[in-house]
Amino acid sequence: FEVAPATLQRQHLELAFKGLDTYADVTLNGTAILHTDNMFREWRAEVKPLLKAGGNRLAIHFRSPLEEVAGLPKKYGYNLFAINDEQAMGIVGDGAKGPVLSPYTRKAPYHYGWDWGPRFVGAGIWQPVQLEAWDAAQITDFHVVQRQLNAQAADLSLVVAYDGAAAASGPATLVLETTGPDGQPGPRQEQAVTLQPGHHDLAADLRLANPKLWYPAGYGAQPLYTFRAHLVQGGQPLDEARTRTGLRTVVLRREKDQYGKSFEFVVNGIPIFVKGVNWIPADIFQTRVTNPRYHKLLQAARDCNMNMVRVWGGGLYENQYFYDTCDELGLLVWQDFLFACSFYPGDEAFNNNVRAEITYQVRRLRNHPSIAIWVGNNENEVAWQQWGVPEKMGSHKLEVWSNYLKLYRDLIPTVLHTEDPSRPYVSSSPSADFEDMAGSQTTGDMHYWEVWGGTALISDYEKQTPRFMSEYGFQSFPELKSVQQFTLPADHDIASPVMKEHQRSAVGNPRLQEYLLRDYKQPKDFASFLYVSQVLQAQAIKVSAEHLRRNRPRTMGSMYWQLDDCWGVASWSSIDYYGRWKALQYYAKRFYSQVLVSPHEEGDKVRFYVVSDHTSAFPASLQVRLLDLGGKVLFKQAAQLQIEPLTSKVYLDIPKATLLKGHNAKQVVLSCELTAGGQSLSTNTHYFALPKEMALPKATVAATWQSATDSTYHVTLKSKTLAREVNLSLSEGDGFFEDNYFDLLPGETKTLTFKSEGATSLAELRKRLVVRTLVDAF
Repeated sequence: FEVAPATLQRQHLELAFKGLDTYADVTLNGTAILHTDNMFREWRAEVKPLLKAGGNRLAIHFRSPLEEVAGLPKKYGYNLFAINDEQAMGIVGDGAKGPVLSPYTRKAPYHYGWDWGPRFVGAGIWQPVQLEAWDAAQITDFHVVQRQLNAQAADLSLVVAYDGAAAASGPATLVLETTGPDGQPGPRQEQAVTLQPGHHDLAADLRLANPKLWYPAGYGAQPLYTFRAHLVQGGQPLDEARTRTGLRTVVLRREKDQYGKSFEFVVNGIPIFVKGVNWIPADIFQTRVTNPRYHKLLQAARDCNMNMVRVWGGGLYENQYFYDTCDELGLLVWQDFLFACSFYPGDEAFNNNVRAEITYQVRRLRNHPSIAIWVGNNENEVAWQQWGVPEKMGSHKLEVWSNYLKLYRDLIPTVLHTEDPSRPYVSSSPSADFEDMAGSQTTGDMHYWEVWGGTALISDYEKQTPRFMSEYGFQSFPELKSVQQFTLPADHDIASPVMKEHQRSAVGNPRLQEYLLRDYKQPKDFASFLYVSQVLQAQAIKVSAEHLRRNRPRTMGSMYWQLDDCWGVASWSSIDYYGRWKALQYYAKRFYSQVLVSPHEEGDKVRFYVVSDHTSAFPASLQVRLLDLGGKVLFKQAAQLQIEPLTSKVYLDIPKATLLKGHNAKQVVLSCELTAGGQSLSTNTHYFALPKEMALPKATVAATWQSATDSTYHVTLKSKTLAREVNLSLSEGDGFFEDNYFDLLPGETKTLTFKSEGATSLAELRKRLVVRTLVDAF
């Protein structure tokens, strides 16, 4: 790289490495400047004495992460536990070779393989490298601390950290500027300071009158304030920094109640029912993830009425754009620290490395209003309690558990107390924070995997009513167009070598087949199997999500596993690797709607719940109908309701005998719709028999197209008979249907929007439209 002569005149020149994965020896013009051992830290080196005008040679030599730590198990005298690193799990291709190695290296755990991703234990530069030049002082951090916040005023402390040069002593001015969410200048102040050599903090108090508060999606707007700090000495600017944040309070309310102990996020005084999803890295090779790809995935979460994403502990601390986008969209972030399903060393060198990592990442992220909670790890506590880890550790179990406590009960909370005491911290997920067993239904959060992970019935989801459900999931395949991107026609069998390579779960295909045949007939071909797998997944998660929402306030969160994929694979995702929405993503838009009507069989009656996330009451009308499969109305009832805010409540009970009136339960559909002010707020359907028990008629869905703009079209659908799980796609080209995988009731019309990804015409759309319904799959 080239360095200009003028740059060499600056007092300090530093190379900053924002992310090196992982073990690297760095030389500049032949002189060693760094040795790195953590991909989650920033590494810096003063290089002024080594630089020259013109060309300079920076060399980064990466060492194998596996070879680097290969001798450590022998040194420790035992193997640590890491579920993804165990060959016996059958989830990492040919399996890990040799002993468990991943816990010793501060590297993304998913690189070592998971049950949805391949094993690529690679190395390289994964974040920017930059040369920074400064003279008397350099601002290293700018923290906006909210000391007190209400509707009348925000009392803030603006803390500026700086490094001062040896000759930097002397008076200077700290200039602080604010810009409101509307782009208008806010308060500005200047403060006389004295610069000193070394690392120091400068702080200034600032009051904003009548602040605009930041809210999660669905509860209000997301106004963001911009703050700028300038250091000036002798009329000359030394350095400046900029940050953006939203003003809000966030509390994790954990109080004893009739159900045990609550686990409830409260933002600006409003109890939030979390409607969320788990996030994994969007690619096995992270440098392929672009900002538009981040935005598309996060926007999809927001468009489906979600208000939280959990950044899972087996992946990555995401880049600034990710968190900026969450700030803008109102998506709260549950941020795991990067420890997952494993136990780690406890020596001083390892813990010091982790301490530096946590400090850096917390400072980097703490100004983001979206971040609602820090969590120590993913599933390590439950692994100790329920996966037999103590027995595997044998005589070393006390040492291993002591190391666990040292890391998650002592080290991380100590860092957070200094760097960010404003947010709640939980030591593990799931966890009752040592008050009960992890995964308790009465306290803490729960990961529930007896459905899918075990072989429990899908209906068993309704036996789980935890205080907060932070993980549950069900697998499916991508649609045929996506599968075609990593297969040839000869591979189109789920038992083919290529398809099995893209199924990383050891029990995946047989488990999926087992669940499918419980509810559905055997699909007639490969494409139909892919389609039905998605319908099955969506229906399963709907059962759990609606159950959890019906049980508000006992349960105050639902985060299913998972939003996205890191490659083309059969997985638990609701959006596949190629960006195509699965049935589950469309379902989520409905079961996470701001207002949900949810019919539920309980004993000899059907109860109609309405769940509202609105903060005020409103009048609404509930319409209930029972139809036969040809559209004949067998029962109908309407009710005028006053919907209460922030509640789940039964507003109507109807005996099943009254509904069915002796009609064949296998030949009817129950439909309900909630409307207000002439607008449909929520619709839902309920069936009294399994799909395989119903003699569904062959549905002919008529489609009428209209052009709206150059790339947007409207399509109106109608069927004379019930059309279940209507799936719209194009035989050629791609685009996005705003709704999909829905039930079209007989005789009714449904109009939805289609956005084309390329140039097309009405004639081409009419020709290419493919309409699939459930009955077509068998």
